[in-house]
Amino acid sequence: MTEQTIFPFHLAFPVNDLEAAREFYKGLLGCAEGRSSADWVDFDFHGHQIVAHLAPEETSAAKTSNVDGHGVPCRHFGLVMSMEKWQKAADRLTAAGIDFIIEPYVRFKGETGEQATMFFSDPAGNAIELKAFKNMDQLFAS
Repeated sequence: MTEQTIFPFHLAFPVNDLEAAREFYKGLLGCAEGRSSADWVDFDFHGHQIVAHLAPEETSAAKTSNVDGHGVPCRHFGLVMSMEKWQKAADRLTAAGIDFIIEPYVRFKGETGEQATMFFSDPAGNAIELKAFKNMDQLFAS
């Protein structure tokens, strides 16, 4: 992988209940809460700013696309983590009884880009992917 400067991303998404979003992102995922108003809440998503905006009319489950035999939500966001952090997150989410869209598993096993992945939704139906590469140098390899 080439050396590069990494800047945090910013992502805004709709939710139908700010308190449910707080419980999920702060309570379950461990994201610190930042600024907020009656209509939105900032969260620290592992160094990235995500913003839950109260917009119930905009929430819905994402359509899916076939990837490695699984229905991957076309609209999703997430993180690339170390394998150790990914495993800890998988264990924590499994223990919490999260309803996975795609349960934790290794995709593209033995191929370029082998990665551990899992998909789940927040209470508003926003799909989230957490993944970890066997070899980070293959993040963008084809």
